[in-house]
Amino acid sequence: MKDRPADLAEAELAVALAEGWGIRPRSVAYLPVGAGGYHWSVVDRRGSAWFVTVDDLGADDAGRDDAFDRLGRAFGVALALHRDAGLEFVLAPVPAGTGAAVRRLTSRYALSVFPMTEGATGHFGAHRPEDRAELAVLLAALHEATPIVTDVAPRADLALPGRDGLEEALRDLGREWTGGPYAEQARGLLAAHAGQVRRSLAEFDSRVEQARESGTAWVVTHGEPHPGNVLRTPAGPRIIDWDTVLVAPPERDLWMLTPALARMLGEDEAGDGDDVLARYTGVTGRAVTAAGLALYPLWWRLADIAAFAGDLRRPHGPGGDAAAALTCLAGYLESGR
Repeated sequence: MKDRPADLAEAELAVALAEGWGIRPRSVAYLPVGAGGYHWSVVDRRGSAWFVTVDDLGADDAGRDDAFDRLGRAFGVALALHRDAGLEFVLAPVPAGTGAAVRRLTSRYALSVFPMTEGATGHFGAHRPEDRAELAVLLAALHEATPIVTDVAPRADLALPGRDGLEEALRDLGREWTGGPYAEQARGLLAAHAGQVRRSLAEFDSRVEQARESGTAWVVTHGEPHPGNVLRTPAGPRIIDWDTVLVAPPERDLWMLTPALARMLGEDEAGDGDDVLARYTGVTGRAVTAAGLALYPLWWRLADIAAFAGDLRRPHGPGGDAAAALTCLAGYLESGR
């Protein structure tokens, strides 16, 4: 996130770190990285460094308690995978003094703390062919750990997030959008491609039914194992950002090891991914279904369109995240991917 949350003071962050984790900051630096959360680098008075994340629980006050509960469950699963299943590649949060993985910071925001880990992530996009086999083995280990977290992990419902808002936006194309400087451009984009979006929603519903009927055993999944969520450290790869963890069809993770992600982003495709999927099946004994692999690229694209359109209908200012949302929305709609 490029923009800091305007309604959150760093003094509030410092108080919560001290009360929740006993961390008394000596320095606090905002990091304009990643998406979906706000991040800071914190060095405490003992010289220890921490990676601190603040998650937005939503603009609508009515849904924030549920969002906080979901986040707590997801990060609790990450802790269990790291601590109880022994998965070193799961970069889990540091529990607070209460043992919880996440703490309510304000009505709108939640706070979590991670060890500052040396390494570098890639960028959102397709995996390099030479990295796919390694990730297939990590994902196989993750999926095989399902019995350890099956009682606590949230379960996917295969619903499209933001669908109600997207369908409302499609119904609202006949009048001016006044949320901010990019609202009318967003309306124009969506209006020009409304038929395409409606057809994609119908296809999504069909793919969901196919996935439900496939009989595939569901597993614990990360949900977004792209290169931007793989931290390459001297001790080996670590998978980060576990707020998306769900028990779901294994293809929720595996499609990102195929050319489908490159295709969706308009990147060059390298290989067909069949060898990587065969390696996964060899490790787990679990077949990969075509229905699942077809569902999740469509899910991702529509979920992003819904999110960006929603952001641009709501009040927003110029530049920063709103400008990026308009660019991304145009990319999805104009490419037809």
